[in-house]
This record gives sequence, C-alpha cells and structure tokens, in this order.
Amino acid sequence: MDELELLKRDWQKKDAELPKLSYEDIHKMIWKKSSSIVKWIVIISILEFTLPQLLLFVPPMEEALQIYDDIGVTNYIFALSLVIYTVAIYFIFQFYRRYKEISVLDDSKNLMKKILKTRKTVKYYVLFSLSMIMVTIIIMIIGVYLNDDITHIVPELKDSLQNISPDKLKITLILTIGITGVLLTVLMGFVYFLLYGLLLRKLNKNYAELKQLDF
Repeated sequence: MDELELLKRDWQKKDAELPKLSYEDIHKMIWKKSSSIVKWIVIISILEFTLPQLLLFVPPMEEALQIYDDIGVTNYIFALSLVIYTVAIYFIFQFYRRYKEISVLDDSKNLMKKILKTRKTVKYYVLFSLSMIMVTIIIMIIGVYLNDDITHIVPELKDSLQNISPDKLKITLILTIGITGVLLTVLMGFVYFLLYGLLLRKLNKNYAELKQLDF
C-alpha cells in the first residue's frame, strides 16, 4: 500500500486518533508533487537546450562540425538548426506554461487535465528531438551520395583508399553515417527515457492518485 492509500485510509477513519487529512490536504500534496515534477521538466529542457550550444565553443567539437562543410550540407544543417532552435524554444515555453498553469486552487478534474497536457507535450518534444537527429543523418547521407569526390572527407585515409572504387567508398561512408545515426538515436532515446520517462511515470502516478481520489 502506497503513501496516498495510507493517507486516504486515515482520512476515511472517523475514529482514528491521528490527525485527519481532508480532501483538500491530500489534493494539495498531489498538486505539490506534480508542480515539482513539471518544474524539473522545465529545468532539464533548458539545460538540454543550452549545454550543446556551449559545446560548440570546444575546439574538438568545432573540428567535428567541419564534416558538414566537407560534405557540402552546411547551409541545410544551418536551416535545420534554425527550425530545431525555434521549436525547442516553443516547447520550453509550453513546459513553463504547464508549470504555471498547475494551481493549488484547481479541482482534481482540472489538475488531471493539466497533467495530461504536460504528458502529451513531453511526448511530442521527445519525438521531435529524436526525429531531428534522424533528419540530420538523412541530410548527411544525401550530401555524401550527391558528392562527386568524397576522398577529401577522410583525407587521413586518402592513401589507403586509392585501391577502393569511389562507389564502394561512398557506400561505406553512407553505411557508417547511417549506423552512427541509428546508434546515436537509440542512445538519445535511452537518455530521454531515463530523464523524461522517469518524470512522466511520476506524473502518471499522480494522475492515477487524483483519479482514485475522485471516486
């Protein structure tokens, strides 16, 4: 039996010697937990947005981003980045709105609706973030496919690649980028599952508790 069930049992006991908790007291506890969870969603989303931008100033990252120039997709990646930043800011704003919307003065029905809205917003954000990784990989693959000479992409291997036909080299590079993209997407999905998934499970639990409280 969880904490809420114990509180509800004590709340329903008329002859209990312990101080009784009213419906409002239990509702307030669930509201505080829900508010705290949504606040953490806001914090994590902001950190997720800002930390990668700071990494852009690290020299190794600058060198890694040179591959976009080598493939010839810099302009497309830049345009995609603008879309990603715009949508990410929109989602952060939505998370903040959900946080501000949750009010202790709301009844259980309204609080449940806001929890459902928050859960749906988080799911859309995770799906968008993962899909943008795949779109980036697809752009890179198309760039490699349309590139006539790709030996400049891996100049350190140029001598050892002389005996490999351009088509085989292109296929090898495309497969490498594709496999790396899939692994990166899976890794990020796992990270999102740990971060947002844990918070969503707690939010779902609060939703279930509110639903029980209304019956």
